[in-house]
Amino acid sequence: MTEPTGASDGDRRDAALVDAFTTEPLAGNVAGVVPDADGLDANQMRAIANELGASETAFLRPSSDADRRVRYFSPTAEVDLCGHATIASHARLFETGAIDAGTHSLETNVGVIEIEVTEEGRVWMTQNPPAVFEVEVDYDRLGDVLGVDSESFRDVGAELPVAYASSGLPFLVVPVNFLEHVGDMTPDFDAVEALADEHDVAGVYAFTFDALGPDSTAHGRCFVPGLGIDEDPVTGTASGACGAYLDHFAAFSGGDTDGVPGSDAGTTGDGGAGGDDGTPEELVFEQGHYVDRPGRVHVRPGAGDGGAPVVGGDTVTAFEGEIRVPESDDDEIIEV
Repeated sequence: MTEPTGASDGDRRDAALVDAFTTEPLAGNVAGVVPDADGLDANQMRAIANELGASETAFLRPSSDADRRVRYFSPTAEVDLCGHATIASHARLFETGAIDAGTHSLETNVGVIEIEVTEEGRVWMTQNPPAVFEVEVDYDRLGDVLGVDSESFRDVGAELPVAYASSGLPFLVVPVNFLEHVGDMTPDFDAVEALADEHDVAGVYAFTFDALGPDSTAHGRCFVPGLGIDEDPVTGTASGACGAYLDHFAAFSGGDTDGVPGSDAGTTGDGGAGGDDGTPEELVFEQGHYVDRPGRVHVRPGAGDGGAPVVGGDTVTAFEGEIRVPESDDDEIIEV
């Protein structure tokens, strides 16, 4: 399909703010959703994302390779993949009757992925086959970057390393010993951005098995200042990457990485390294409590093709309406 060259003056599009990974309004991670972004250019989408103010906004448009195409924008930059905005956008389409329950394909900047919507409205997102490898990071420096005692990493680091992990969007995954140390983090966000740039990742995801919920696998915090998001409340892509990390390093067998591809030489793993060693079929990652946006991400490590993690969650629509879009070269402020 040929897309229009641009939106006309006064063009209005439906828009919503949808809270992902929660069953309570104004919790979890809010995403902007524009269900019909056909004809909007990158500058217009970035401006709309900035106006809606969510950490990411999903813009849906036609695709010749999938059921639909999506582009994600933070208030300052385009993002290749966003878990919570994917969950939110498909939940919104289902809620409004635009799609039925079942399996849908979605073209992203990192390829076509599969989305499943249940009859109850929970959305499952199959991410990309993971890449996981250990990286060398000085613990004292890491403590300074995250604003916490470096001893928070050393004992758990004897079993689980700091690592690069990606299932579509890369993160530096940092295991921490106790929840109080995760909660006490006061990051230097300029230093977090510099560390992320050094390792070619979007941000830092710190987690601990010392979780709040009795059925939670881990508690995480995610810092992504390079994308204009100091702390992301509840992060689907990071949770998926962490699920792949835990499986890769056989975390549920005491962290024994002998024989795990990539654990010694820092090579890319195959996504299923630890599954035979006790990785649960489904993990639950809690996040957002330290920014008053608690949420829960369900992760099935290695359940997708090629060992890809499958990430799921519930949603609540917090706001719906229309947004006015000026011409691409118009300096008017976008009005909600």
